[in-house]
Amino acid sequence: MKIKIKRFQKDLPLPERKTAGAAAFDLTARETVEIQPGTVGYVPLNVALETPPEHFLLLAPRSSTHKKGLIPANGIGILDPDFCGDGDEVKSAYYNFTDAPVRVERGERVAQAMIIKFVPVEWDEVEKMEHKTRGGFGTTGK
Repeated sequence: MKIKIKRFQKDLPLPERKTAGAAAFDLTARETVEIQPGTVGYVPLNVALETPPEHFLLLAPRSSTHKKGLIPANGIGILDPDFCGDGDEVKSAYYNFTDAPVRVERGERVAQAMIIKFVPVEWDEVEKMEHKTRGGFGTTGK
């Protein structure tokens, strides 16, 4: 699959999968960002891209990002296919859960992403569901 991509600063690498078995590709910080304790900081990831129709970019932290004291502020990021303009740089929002400032350095791999296909749906509203109510969270573990 070919994806149109724009780098904002060409001296930083294109996103890449680091191993043959990697499901996602790594993204690097375009600039150094210092995130103060208990706050959210936005890390620009140096790319704008255009996913194919009915595909989106799923953005997540790298598995080691929590070791810095950062977690994604919104869990994961979903970049819709229409977020593809010339200035639509992919950014990651991180919450600093430590008591000290945390620096993300320019060029640091701080996020990972995948291109995922989705299926557009139409709603068929009903008054009653046909199946028996199963219960809530964790009900199969009883």
